[in-house]
Amino acid sequence: MTIVDTNVLLYAVNADDPHHAAARTWLERALSGAEIVGFGWVVLLGFIRIATSGAFRTPISADRACGLVDEWLDQPTARVIEPGPGHLGKLRQLLMASGTAGSLVNDAHLATLAFAHRATLTSFDRDFLRFEGLEVVVPRG
Repeated sequence: MTIVDTNVLLYAVNADDPHHAAARTWLERALSGAEIVGFGWVVLLGFIRIATSGAFRTPISADRACGLVDEWLDQPTARVIEPGPGHLGKLRQLLMASGTAGSLVNDAHLATLAFAHRATLTSFDRDFLRFEGLEVVVPRG
């Protein structure tokens, strides 16, 4: 299983982004492949929030953003992943080991999900490298 970070989804949709081709190609291949692709709600909601805001050069409508989420989740390999027992304890350990919280809380949450599901994490964000033992995949075109 691989778990997708918000930035991969945003770049896959934003044709103006330099990572667009790599993100879009990766996402299309992943969703048509055999490996399970995990989506956390924090990622999907983050995508909708950012893609519909002024942070996007050309924001999309909420209807379009939700439609894209529906399309992704309708794929046979797509799964919504949820925290399990002990999630907060592992999250706390990761935050303490990284020496920070704040803007890394969502990253630590995704890393905790990846550890719990024995998954890789697909992201363009190098902050994930601070979580020892987490396997991070950067999409390539």
